[in-house]
Amino acid sequence: MFDRTAAERLLWSRVRDIADWPKPGVLFRDLSPLMADPHAFGTAVDLMAVELGRGRVDAVVGIEARGFPYAAALAYHLGAGFVTLRKPGKLPGEVHRESYDLEYGSASLELHQDALSSGTRVIIVDDVLATGGTACAAIDLVRRTGAEIAHLAVIMDLPSLGGGERVRDRGVAVAALLDGDAPVH
Repeated sequence: MFDRTAAERLLWSRVRDIADWPKPGVLFRDLSPLMADPHAFGTAVDLMAVELGRGRVDAVVGIEARGFPYAAALAYHLGAGFVTLRKPGKLPGEVHRESYDLEYGSASLELHQDALSSGTRVIIVDDVLATGGTACAAIDLVRRTGAEIAHLAVIMDLPSLGGGERVRDRGVAVAALLDGDAPVH
């Protein structure tokens, strides 16, 4: 079994804080070093797999782009399929599209109309949950297919930005490995 405290320390040791990016006053939590370290990346995926449980879902839905590596690895661990939510114009064929607001603008996500079906149990995965715009758009897209969402799983939640609350208000549980607002790591 995992020593959760030691695992969190490892993950935090691979998070790089970048002040004033992308604009003054913002502290950006960069998870690139975490993904680049095979032990830290594997630990993150293993922790998610333990928390979410094998056999509980049919598919893991990854949000472009940084949700992809975690979602694909998690799908493998859980014995589930892997489905991508892409930026507009990246998927051939018929798609559902959802536009949403970001902290610094707006964007859209697309999902193949036949990627999921009614009753399919899914986990949606991204790297960071901030304001919840992307996560809520993902939830809306997945629900359009009739699929059921078991969890939104993220490496880091930034609770002070309200995204977790927005997701839970939509009736979806949030599974986060790290609290990005935690004062000590």
